[in-house]
Amino acid sequence: MKIAIINGPNLNLLGKREPEVYGSQTFEDYFETLQQKFPDIELSYYQSNIEGELIGKIQEYGFTYDGIILNAGAYTHTSIGLGDAIKAVTTPVIEVHISNTYARESFRHQSYLSGNAKGVILGFGLKSYELAIQSFLSHII
Repeated sequence: MKIAIINGPNLNLLGKREPEVYGSQTFEDYFETLQQKFPDIELSYYQSNIEGELIGKIQEYGFTYDGIILNAGAYTHTSIGLGDAIKAVTTPVIEVHISNTYARESFRHQSYLSGNAKGVILGFGLKSYELAIQSFLSHII
């Protein structure tokens, strides 16, 4: 099984950025934990602060991978293009957020991704990514 994790803007700052919201662990460290926990899955990781690069990765992985886990960060609330990219590919996409976006500012309550994603997991910290992987393994989607 091949699963890609795609992270959007500012998620390269995990461990430094607002640790009270996002925690103190870097995503790179957490990704190593995921690889150890799921050794039979080929996990790929990509992060970009640029919307078009994220769309390109969804298109690249979107016809050959078994699943995509996407945390588009702030682009979740602004990018029709990312939503269209999810809709265009055949690989199922799980939208993930570290924080509970509904417990934050009102502009974070809108997602241009959710309507095209197979599921949404939010508010469980970095564990949200593990829950997304488990959803692919248990064939929930």
